[in-house]
Amino acid sequence: SNVVLKFDQNRNVSYLVYRESEKLFLEIRDPPGGTHIHTLELPHGMKLDRTSYEVLLRYVLLDVVAA
Repeated sequence: SNVVLKFDQNRNVSYLVYRESEKLFLEIRDPPGGTHIHTLELPHGMKLDRTSYEVLLRYVLLDVVAA
């Protein structure tokens, strides 16, 4: 997914939504080498459509890049 961070800035990432027992996770990686960027545990019962996950990606990346 190509995520727009700021005007004229973007980042290409891959993401995976997966479940471990009762927990749902969103994992973000750099596609060239598969380097782990961040894993976010999603709140219980939060299952979104693809567009919503991509919006969530943008906010997580903005937070991670700012840190």
